[in-house]
Amino acid sequence: MTAQGIGTSPARTDGPAKVSGTFVYSSDLSAEDMVWAATLRSPHPSALIRSIDTTAALKFPGVLDVITHADIPGRKLFGQMKVDQPVLAADRVRHHGEAVAVVAAVDLETARAAAGLVHVDYDVRSPVTDAATALDAASDPVHPDGNLVAHTRIRRGAAQSGELPAADVVVRGSYSLGMQDQAFLGTESGLAVPTGDGGVELRIATQWLHVDQEQVALCLGLPPDKVVLKHAGVGGAFGAREDLSLHVHACLLALRLNRPVKMVYTRTESFFGHVHRHPARLHYEHGATSDGRLLYVRAEIVLDGGAYASSSPAIAGNAATHAVGPYTVPHVQVDARAVYTNNPPCGAMRGFGTVQPCFAYESQMDRLATALGMHPVEFRQLNALREGGSLPTGQVLDSPAPVAELLERLRGLPLPAADPAQPAHVARGVGYAACLKNIGFSEGFDDYSTARVRLEVVDGALLATVSSAAAEVGQGVIGIQRQIVATELGVHRIEVRQEDSRFGTAGPSSASRQTYVTGGAVLEACRRVRADILTLFHESGTELPSPSWQLYEGAVVDDSGRPVARLAALLGGRVIERTAEFHHRETFPLDRETGQGNSSMQFGFAAHRAVVEVDRELGLVKVIDLAIAQDVGRAINPAAVVGQLQGGTVQGVGLALLEEIELDGGRVLNPSFAGYLLPTMADVPPVRVEILERADPHAPYGLRGIGELPSISATPAVAAAVRAATGIDLDRVPIRPDHLLAGLPDPAQQ
Repeated sequence: MTAQGIGTSPARTDGPAKVSGTFVYSSDLSAEDMVWAATLRSPHPSALIRSIDTTAALKFPGVLDVITHADIPGRKLFGQMKVDQPVLAADRVRHHGEAVAVVAAVDLETARAAAGLVHVDYDVRSPVTDAATALDAASDPVHPDGNLVAHTRIRRGAAQSGELPAADVVVRGSYSLGMQDQAFLGTESGLAVPTGDGGVELRIATQWLHVDQEQVALCLGLPPDKVVLKHAGVGGAFGAREDLSLHVHACLLALRLNRPVKMVYTRTESFFGHVHRHPARLHYEHGATSDGRLLYVRAEIVLDGGAYASSSPAIAGNAATHAVGPYTVPHVQVDARAVYTNNPPCGAMRGFGTVQPCFAYESQMDRLATALGMHPVEFRQLNALREGGSLPTGQVLDSPAPVAELLERLRGLPLPAADPAQPAHVARGVGYAACLKNIGFSEGFDDYSTARVRLEVVDGALLATVSSAAAEVGQGVIGIQRQIVATELGVHRIEVRQEDSRFGTAGPSSASRQTYVTGGAVLEACRRVRADILTLFHESGTELPSPSWQLYEGAVVDDSGRPVARLAALLGGRVIERTAEFHHRETFPLDRETGQGNSSMQFGFAAHRAVVEVDRELGLVKVIDLAIAQDVGRAINPAAVVGQLQGGTVQGVGLALLEEIELDGGRVLNPSFAGYLLPTMADVPPVRVEILERADPHAPYGLRGIGELPSISATPAVAAAVRAATGIDLDRVPIRPDHLLAGLPDPAQQ
């Protein structure tokens, strides 16, 4: 193993710059002769647009241009899965904060002031804001084709014939989750520069370079080769940078003015300018035998997709396929629907459709354990998925599924000592939760990444250069590429290049897939480089030390580690350069009627234990101990793995206790960090991490995607601990003080 190779924890190369404040984020970009642009947004959740008058704005000193929907030269709509969202609103607005016009001016203050002078004549309509009843809103639907975005059905076992078996114990519950924001620290920003040949270059903080480029080109009415997108420094993502925001606006103004155009959203604009996690209502029924075996699950899931589709169809699919959790259930009936409303658009967020059902099914598991008189961990272990078990889709798990072991690890951890001086009105509770999550894209999507590895001698020493278009959003994919090259080629000097949209796609930094697919592409490119090195050996007449020869410290070594030949001498002035695409194994679409099929290429598993103290006089919750156990397959960078698991856990705690976008009739009431509450160091104790490495034989290095899982089971674990402390059957997150005070008995009557 090299000092920088797989299984080690080299320091992040971008760490010093980020800590010292010298890292260049997208909001720090500038260019000569640059102008600024600002957006006018709708104050109404639902309204027809009678007219848009830009006269006053155009006359404002310092204003250079104003664009509306009429100025979009190409396709006027965009969207990942359904092309339904206007670049700029035309005949109506469908959510509070929808973009209506964009003003370009000599400076940012002028642009913002002039945007307020654009007059829009609105015919305000009553918004559709309740997802559960939105399907019945036929009189004034959010969209002309109706308010159903997507519906995924799962029918397994007896449910395929419309019947579910009788059970000894039946538990029913209804659950809901609020709208969570990704809350990244770097707001949407970018710099568009005309290229002089009728094209434009956009430097943007994004998760998906090539899909952005494709959509921007269509909206600008330009061929793709005239629109070049380049990565800019990203200040967090978590799914919210998968959709377009300011992309087309900045590029169109740059082309019209033939000058660079910069846009930076305020924090309030950022709340309006990107999608959020879907609020959800879930109705569950579990049936079990008297000895604790799960028999059936029936679930109805309604996801509020907001005004536009974004990723809602795929999220509804994930909600349905993950509705049972990491448990064996022979009979399953699930219906998951995503619905249009006049609430803010919802789409991708860490956990992608699995967070909502996890809160519901884990709440049900606790209720079932209580009804059966079993310990919540033992009940889960009894029903836990194992390798060879099948999912509600009928897919058989063909790699380790150590759900029971994860739970056992957590149960065996010591609990924090009780404080004998604790007041009587402060109660302690312990809660557990487990989850599973698909890794990568599913249902037949050809998910792949492209990488190039170049090996040469520069200034007398070996240099390896690895290139891909993978988006580095803080998860460490740049470092992972360096570690793979160090392992496979044994080189110290390694450069990693983030390529632009002219390079082959790496797909998005989402679905916990980048280490798997881009890592796989780099690994394959390295293997091709090694094949070329073998050819050089044959050509030089040098005898290979053994069939298992390795590259280490710039040399070819034998089985004992003894150098046989120096690679630099072998290369001389030659350059070896190889490109590879890595496609994960094939997946298949689900049957539309039954939801059966091998739809996913890999699954990950995690579990949490939370210990809380609840002040029953004030309704306040303090998390005093938090632990996660997760199977990572292979820890490529153990320190980075710990960081990912801790960070995701904190996001889950945020959803459990603090984070919610508050709406009133479709209007956002708290679009700032003053009103949208985020966990701080005072809210979360140090997170203990238990890492399992149960290699997936079908994956590069046996690894599993890890990024999303820690945010999934943390929320229900905290909720379970609060229930245990209070005895209140909580069915909604985030849990507010009033939820607790309303459910606690009157102290005067105790």
